[in-house]
Amino acid sequence: QVQLVESGGGWVQAGGSLRLSCAASGSGISINAMGWYRQAPGKQRELVARITTGITNYADSVKGRFTISRDNAKNTVHLQMNSLKPEDTAVYYCNAGYYSSGWYRDAWGQGTQVTVSS
Repeated sequence: QVQLVESGGGWVQAGGSLRLSCAASGSGISINAMGWYRQAPGKQRELVARITTGITNYADSVKGRFTISRDNAKNTVHLQMNSLKPEDTAVYYCNAGYYSSGWYRDAWGQGTQVTVSS
C-alpha cells in the first residue's frame, strides 16, 4: 500500500507562486503515474497535472502556468504553480497509480489547501 504525504499549500495573492510536493512511501510497490487533482467548493474533483514516464498532461486551465515534475528515485512529485489566479483556489490532492501484487491501484493524499486572493 502507498501512503502519500503532501506539503506546500497555503495562501498567496493573485500572480504569486506556490510549490506543492508529495512524497510516496510503501514497500513492494512500483509507481507508474503521479499527479495532482483539485477540488473547489461545490465542484467535482478535476485533474490538474499528471506525469508518467516521459509524458505529462495538464488541464487546459493551467497550461503555461503550472509545471509538474517527478523524482523517481525519491518517489516524489512536485507542482510548481506560477501566475496563480483566484480560480485556482481549491484543495489539491496528490495521486499515485501503482502496481502491488500484480494489481493496479490508486492512492490519494489527504489534500492541501491552496487559497489565491484577488
